[in-house]
Amino acid sequence: MERRIPIILIVLFFSINIYSNACPKNLKRTAYRLGIGDVINVVILTGGQKEVEVKLVVSDQGTVNVPLMGTVTANGLTIPELVKKLYLPLERDYFVNPQIHITVEEYHSLNYFIAGAVKMPGMYELNFTPSLMDLIVKAGGAEEGRGNIAYILKDTDLPSKSTQAIESEISKKDPIRIDLIKLLDQGDMTEDIILSSGDTVYIPLGKVLNQTRSKVYVQGQVKEPGMFDFQPGMTALSACILAGGFSKYAAPGRARIVRNKGEIRETIKIDIDKVIDGSIPDIPLQPGDRINVPESWF
Repeated sequence: MERRIPIILIVLFFSINIYSNACPKNLKRTAYRLGIGDVINVVILTGGQKEVEVKLVVSDQGTVNVPLMGTVTANGLTIPELVKKLYLPLERDYFVNPQIHITVEEYHSLNYFIAGAVKMPGMYELNFTPSLMDLIVKAGGAEEGRGNIAYILKDTDLPSKSTQAIESEISKKDPIRIDLIKLLDQGDMTEDIILSSGDTVYIPLGKVLNQTRSKVYVQGQVKEPGMFDFQPGMTALSACILAGGFSKYAAPGRARIVRNKGEIRETIKIDIDKVIDGSIPDIPLQPGDRINVPESWF
């Protein structure tokens, strides 16, 4: 007798697979952790009787001053972790089977800055841990003239949040780069990473961004040397193809990529002949890279 799989199981199977493929692998929201400046409300009860109710602020040292207990470190703890931390001393020294309820009244530790081609750039103090898309939406959405890449700077203490200061920092560091064509135009949510408090997000205007940060340059023995718009996924070979391919006297085997990292200039050798025949992998480019294809010695 032929066994048939119930239709509901088939639908459920495909629904799970479609969902798992659509969800970003890096979109992992975690429980909120208290930070400096947060205001919490603490209520302690025993036998249904309210014994303590107080509002506490997480100090610059990351502590709260809990009645009966004194100074307790709260910075970096989730609410359940803080409840557990308070329970044992209170149960041991003051109350029988205390019930502890803690809620966050004000969030002041989750701060994110977004600049560039969004409708409402600025600092955002949120009560949740956002993804990049969440912050872009909070800032009113991206402008039509935005570029194709979002830059995310982490652990950066900029004295000024001006465009010039942010671009200068981008040129010195290696920020996270997000493909906005995939995220905003194609709806590919695998690009939608979770942000950390203190992150600076910069979405440059496509035509206004400093050209050294949005272009690649192909020089030497190619048919149409020049400057080309950087696109995510661009490689040394694809840039040379954009430049019309190699001239008659080119030596692709001795090509060089010149890359500036702040004040440091790095030269990367690449044998494009071997890339073409599959002997070695191609090299992904970064905005501002310069490719030089020298003339053959023969």
